[in-house]
Amino acid sequence: MTQLNTNFAGIKSPNPFWLASAPPTNSGYQIMKAFDAGWGGAVWKTLGVPVVNVSSRYGALNYRDTRMMGFNNIELITDRPLKDNLREIEEVKKRFPEHAVIASLMVETRDQWHQIMQDVTNAGADGVELNFGCPHGMCERGMGSAVGQEPRVLKTIVEWVMEVATIPVIVKLTPNITDITKPALAAKEGGANAISLINTIQSIVGVDIDRFVPYPVVDGKSTNGGYCGPAVKPIAMNMVKNCAQHPGVQLPISGIGGVENWRDAVEFILLGASTVQVCTAVMHYGFGIIRELTEGLSRYMDEKGFSSIEQMSGKALPNVKHWEDLNLQYKVVAHINEEKCIGCQLCFTACEDGAHQAIRLNSNPAIRIPAVFEENCVGCNLCSLVCPVENCITMERRDDGSENINWKERTLAGTVPVSFNDELAGGLHHTVPMPMEALQKDLPRHYKVK
Repeated sequence: MTQLNTNFAGIKSPNPFWLASAPPTNSGYQIMKAFDAGWGGAVWKTLGVPVVNVSSRYGALNYRDTRMMGFNNIELITDRPLKDNLREIEEVKKRFPEHAVIASLMVETRDQWHQIMQDVTNAGADGVELNFGCPHGMCERGMGSAVGQEPRVLKTIVEWVMEVATIPVIVKLTPNITDITKPALAAKEGGANAISLINTIQSIVGVDIDRFVPYPVVDGKSTNGGYCGPAVKPIAMNMVKNCAQHPGVQLPISGIGGVENWRDAVEFILLGASTVQVCTAVMHYGFGIIRELTEGLSRYMDEKGFSSIEQMSGKALPNVKHWEDLNLQYKVVAHINEEKCIGCQLCFTACEDGAHQAIRLNSNPAIRIPAVFEENCVGCNLCSLVCPVENCITMERRDDGSENINWKERTLAGTVPVSFNDELAGGLHHTVPMPMEALQKDLPRHYKVK
């Protein structure tokens, strides 16, 4: 039977869905409401010396009919007194002893780290998350991403924390860095029990082109903020994968970045996470999304035969290779299902202008169904991606699967191009129109289906 309960570096929760440290975890009231709805854990909004926040604080990137595809904030850590937060942590743990309460922390000195660790431990927190990722406001004060971008500093602070830690310590990493594995390794060397990633990406989400000021606007001025939401998910998954695959890291990972539905969560887990944290989706849709998250994950695990989160965590990692390890003999081409085609010809336009001129129009304008010119099709998938009809364009395999030769092997065998006009190049046999043909009003005859 499927079990959603998790044990993340010693922090137990009834399911892997945690609220990320953010406005939805600003108070005990919100976290109790979330736990009552079914969330497994919550990372308390970052505790430290209280700040004074600005107004306004949020901006969003909308794409066509999708609101808040990307979300930007310039809000800082808690503006509430530490004593209030500690009291509420204690109240939440008394009411929900089986749920995970993690205190996110951000202070400056060694003494402050020691003191706040003692405070949250005494309040009953199950673990702590060290916020080394905030990309605005706090980094100007030498905290947040200013720490996460300096592995030696990060390691030192983790060591300070571990001097007094009696509960699990998670290090939250900043994505605003060239190689995410370097701070991950520093966290491991410092003695951390786990890592979480990614924090928000430094960004400007848009500009008011009438007032000439970026969003969000604060009295006619603005600043860069932290970017999150569905738009950052591909970046987050890649960084989770990088840490999960690195042989020197070997720490439990809490995945963060654009999780909005159960499929998103599954993808993070398959790439090595064992819990996932959610923020923007809750700010958009509320705590009630947890029902779809848990039900969807449970169904998926039943279908695939996974009995635990641990069993499925990292299942996709063996299939993530370097480019040089991919099979160059694998060959797919596009196939258009004429019965499903609606004649929009988006595939032709995309391939003609943006890819490899492998789709032709019919010479009879009344027939709007395109055809694939297989000799030119490189299997890039662009046509299937732009097609508005599900499964109208599919990619069909043409090689027989008998050969598996990659770039690394070809390099060792001396069969890769080594000069500018090398006969071993891959595009020698494609039909490419002459440049002047691009200026003709009508498409070249040889591009049309007879």
